[in-house]
Amino acid sequence: MTSTETSLSTSAGAGATDRRRWFALAIVMTAAFMDLVDVTIVNIAIPSIQRNEGASFSQIQWITAGYALAFAAGLITGGRLGDIHGRKRVFLVGIGGFTLASALCGLAANPEMLVASRILQGAMAALMVPQVLAIVHATFPAHERGKVFGLFGAVVGLGAVSGPLLGALLTEWNLFGLEWRPIFLINLPVGVAGLILGRRFITESRAPYALKLDLVGVALVTLGLLMLLYPLTRGRELGWPLWGYVSMGGALVVLAALVAYERRKAARDGSPLIELSLFRVKSFAAGIAVQTVFGVGLGIFFLVWTLYMQIGLGWSALRAGLTGVPFSIAVSVAAGMSVQKLVPRFGRGVLQAGALVMAAGLALYVWESERYGLAIASWQMALPLIVMGAGMGLIVAPLTDAILSEVPREHAGSASGLISTVQQMGNALGLGLVSVVFFGVVDDRPASAQPGPAFVDGFQHAVGWVAVVMVVIFLLMFALPRRPAQHVEGAGEDSLASDSEPVLVG
Repeated sequence: MTSTETSLSTSAGAGATDRRRWFALAIVMTAAFMDLVDVTIVNIAIPSIQRNEGASFSQIQWITAGYALAFAAGLITGGRLGDIHGRKRVFLVGIGGFTLASALCGLAANPEMLVASRILQGAMAALMVPQVLAIVHATFPAHERGKVFGLFGAVVGLGAVSGPLLGALLTEWNLFGLEWRPIFLINLPVGVAGLILGRRFITESRAPYALKLDLVGVALVTLGLLMLLYPLTRGRELGWPLWGYVSMGGALVVLAALVAYERRKAARDGSPLIELSLFRVKSFAAGIAVQTVFGVGLGIFFLVWTLYMQIGLGWSALRAGLTGVPFSIAVSVAAGMSVQKLVPRFGRGVLQAGALVMAAGLALYVWESERYGLAIASWQMALPLIVMGAGMGLIVAPLTDAILSEVPREHAGSASGLISTVQQMGNALGLGLVSVVFFGVVDDRPASAQPGPAFVDGFQHAVGWVAVVMVVIFLLMFALPRRPAQHVEGAGEDSLASDSEPVLVG
């Protein structure tokens, strides 16, 4: 189809497209929520899985780690596949595969099958998730993307806490005597609906010129990420062996080789797996740095928070999940306000305020934990959680908006994959650091002592470090543009629209 024909067809169907894109947004946001929930929902059900399936500790470790490793290792590749073969097509393959893998998880006959199904589920999520931001970026004009990313931030906040709460409810209800299995089977109706509606309402888009999949780049990025993330995931369980440090050091060498190869690949045929030119865009490079460090902070906090409530305080999974509801609501509300009302007026100052507010909430949480000790109640946690949630909401939605604001649409998939990848890398690094900032304190207590006081001390120490991470993020944010491009260049819309015309497919 020529550019003129595409323009005519786009104009003729403008009214229908305007209606369809909001349905498309609901579909991709639902898929993103499904992935976010699935990352956290399993942790709550682990005791039930271990009890009913006789899973070993190593198998339990891989039920969670297998998903994370497959997800992180495949994200960049998934984003590029969307650029090449069409974001709608790859999204539908991803959500279909994710739904199938969820069914296999729910029907797993033994722990080995569950581990394999979780790895498949992570790989399919790596196809699905990068397309979410890429479809939004290619479908919505610049002046509407702020509102859309505000909704995305709200979904992130809701998913962060809904997973543990939903997992607790489904496990305790023991629907049809299926114990833990409904936590996976609940994805089936959602996935099937997304697949059917996605085919109808999502508009196809891809890079405007022919690209090829960089198989060498795929191999290098997968190897490098696995060499980095595997030792971080298993290190503490195995006693931090020497080979783990060698592997992480080797990962840096592999990733350096990847950068050198991608430069040559871009100069040779213009089809690299990672578009290194993106890092010349100041907003993208600075935003990626912030996203990585932010991922470290979140990786530490959410794991330590769960251990503190369920083991340190001895709370049930359901009580722990309900305690997090104020946090989730605060994130959702602040995310919606930040992009729609605050960022257009105050720019990056909103994100910096979010980092300081979140640091203040963390400091307040530490103070309350010290004051009330093991007698702390859920309602007493509400205030610091609301403050933290408000701070996080001021960051998550505008940060995504800022990172993608100046990215060319033909590289939207690759950029989205990189955003998700560095977030997962940050989370994995944070989980690895939990061994130092949390378990290092817990392990100093005598083995015969009650776990409660040790876990409270470990929580306070770890959360103090997360507050320091938020201050570091505040400083890094000075490298972000004062205002995302779309808020500065209101008239830049037409050029963006003309760029997108050849890449939108019927």
